[in-house]
Amino acid sequence: MTFPELANFIWSVADFLRGDYKRADYGKIILPFTLLRRLECVLEPTKTTKS
Repeated sequence: MTFPELANFIWSVADFLRGDYKRADYGKIILPFTLLRRLECVLEPTKTTKS
């Protein structure tokens, strides 16, 4: 998959997930989830697994 194809795919998913949200409200929803995901990735090395 080329970079433009990947970018188009990501934007199509974002448009699908936007759903009923108005464009102005979308940033208020996606930003917190983006931050949570980033924190999860950064803290993954410290995560303990349960057996």
